[in-house]
Amino acid sequence: MQVWPGEAYPLGATYDGAGTNFAVFTEAADRVELCLLHDDGSETAVELRESDAFVRHAYLPGVMPGQRYGFRVHGPYAPERGLRCNSAKLLLDPYARAISGSIQWGEEVYGYHFDDPERRNDLDSAPHTMTSVVVNPYFDWGDDRRPRTEYHHTVIYEAHVKGLTMRHPGLPEELRGTYAGLAHPAIIEHLAELGVTALELMPVHQFVNDHRLVDMGLNNYWGYNTIGFFAPHNAYASWGDRGQQVLEFKSAVKALHEAGIEVILDVVYNHTAEGNHLGPTLSLKGLDNPSYYRLAEDPRYYMDTTGTGNSLLMRSPHVLQMIMDSLRYWVTEMHVDGFRFDLAATLARQFHEVDRLSSFFDLVQQDPVVSQVKLIAEPWDVGEGGYQVGNFPPLWTEWNGKYRDTVRDLWRGEPRTLAEFASRLTGSSDLYQDDGRRPLASINFVTCHDGFTLHDLVSYNEKHNEANGEDNRDGESHNRSWNCGAEGDTDDPDVLTLRARQIRNFIATLMLSQGVPMISHGDELARTQRGNNNAYCQDNELAWLDWPDEEDGAEEGDLRRQLLEFTRAMVWLRKDHPVFRRRRFFHGRPVEGTHDDLSDIAWFTPEGAEMTQRDWESARASALTVFLNGNAISEPGQRGERITDDSFLLMFNASPRPLDFVVPVDHGAQWQVVVDTAREDGVPPGTGPKVSAGTRLTLADRSLTVLQRPA
Repeated sequence: MQVWPGEAYPLGATYDGAGTNFAVFTEAADRVELCLLHDDGSETAVELRESDAFVRHAYLPGVMPGQRYGFRVHGPYAPERGLRCNSAKLLLDPYARAISGSIQWGEEVYGYHFDDPERRNDLDSAPHTMTSVVVNPYFDWGDDRRPRTEYHHTVIYEAHVKGLTMRHPGLPEELRGTYAGLAHPAIIEHLAELGVTALELMPVHQFVNDHRLVDMGLNNYWGYNTIGFFAPHNAYASWGDRGQQVLEFKSAVKALHEAGIEVILDVVYNHTAEGNHLGPTLSLKGLDNPSYYRLAEDPRYYMDTTGTGNSLLMRSPHVLQMIMDSLRYWVTEMHVDGFRFDLAATLARQFHEVDRLSSFFDLVQQDPVVSQVKLIAEPWDVGEGGYQVGNFPPLWTEWNGKYRDTVRDLWRGEPRTLAEFASRLTGSSDLYQDDGRRPLASINFVTCHDGFTLHDLVSYNEKHNEANGEDNRDGESHNRSWNCGAEGDTDDPDVLTLRARQIRNFIATLMLSQGVPMISHGDELARTQRGNNNAYCQDNELAWLDWPDEEDGAEEGDLRRQLLEFTRAMVWLRKDHPVFRRRRFFHGRPVEGTHDDLSDIAWFTPEGAEMTQRDWESARASALTVFLNGNAISEPGQRGERITDDSFLLMFNASPRPLDFVVPVDHGAQWQVVVDTAREDGVPPGTGPKVSAGTRLTLADRSLTVLQRPA
């Protein structure tokens, strides 16, 4: 075999049409072997003799796409110094564009012996571990164009590749649970009709099914256990894992773009699947442990702010380069439109504290590629000082956990909620305005993958995670949920009616709030996990979306269809009216230049009087009316034109009894009811009754009504 010197950049395996260049960083190694793997189980080892700035490299003519490979690193195994090199362990390329196979768990993939953790383990891991794959980078993108949907037009739909597609009756069996399933017209049509503009996919970077879960007969379904930051997860490919997963993912992105739907990836750059000092040796740990991971004062152990055993070393230039290279790769080569960063506070931990101006954010800010896509932070981790909602840099948006908590509290009847609810409804200026951000920095959600589904939020007071095998100890215990009078399944018609109304309340509130709404997949179809609020290991029908089909009972089918139609109506009401998706915060007064004497927003008691400080501070206050002035939108349109819209009155009755609401005077003479969550159909827009200023409306307990006045 010919071996040429090759180049130190780019890292990873780069096929150029005639051969492949291999490059890998390790400062800890004495010697590195590139191992080409053959289908008969044999391997060909090539020493990477060239080294530039600790990057070992070589070019191999004739090595083609589909070739499986790995690295063996010869060097010190000295855990007391943080070094864990072991040539018996075949290591994944951190830059692998595709990964083949899965891990066969056993002592072979660990660097120590189970019965003696202090003793080095020289069992060969190659027959039991995953392998990297050389990928053909060429793909016909045709005239693919990123939708580039602005945040104020964005509606995000968080989904799991397998969970969304596995049980859809319109998909062929072989496409269920795959990237190709995402691209199927049945899925895309559902998203488009719902009004979704961005599909946020739970992790699709190659991840590992944990040893513990596999022994329990479970899987890491959610996928927050990454081992390959450049490789699409191979189990979601419908036709092979020797690079086919890359082509299939690209095809799915292309199909979604054709429908005007962006693709956002939920990415896990805070830790890897190698765990703590007792975890397996799969890649970074064996390449250069102290360069990639945050080690404790005793370097045998790891700093862990993620709850997974390890955290990546965010002050290492090589870690930062790997993350930025990965982000750019997914944008430039895979055409994705943005990222949601799991446990993003960990990315800001240069040393111990969370540093808003850490190197990672500096790099993102100046990067001409990454800075131009959607960047969404999950603004917390499990370390000390890790709850950082409202503290990310101006370029970023954030999952607003305070929005979720406050909206849940309002509708379940918690006291002293109204004032904070007003802030969350109007874009959370208390969190974002002081650092120059706008309402669109707030990604609003009531539910997400982590926690109860919307159906379960109104059906369970307690978590029911027994299926996870941890005696119901896992998962959040304080869910801010309310079962409406019965725990779980019930035939009580009053309870079922109230639950359906509460679901409509949550969906309507989400779509009427300033900021960017995010729907958790299946909430529009009353998806249930039977009270499991931590279904991370449930790769089965408990977690997969149960799509409506002919086998549904008449009543169940009608309820799900009504909920779907109501959700669509609320999404499109928002899309049709810029007053619900403002790009600037409300002023709370008349806006200069709009020729309107009324304030852009006003707050009223149910009696139609303007709210006083005493009203806001009342512990029992659970109802209010909000006036949104469509004639007082301060931001201009794209061409500098003045934006005008209809005006709206939002009437919230979160109390446990019916209340009379007076339509405020002097804010419009004639109004029309366009939403009433007390009705099963929610009153589709344009069909409700007309009411006049001063009219007294009776709102059902725990219901929401929206009145509209034409501009």
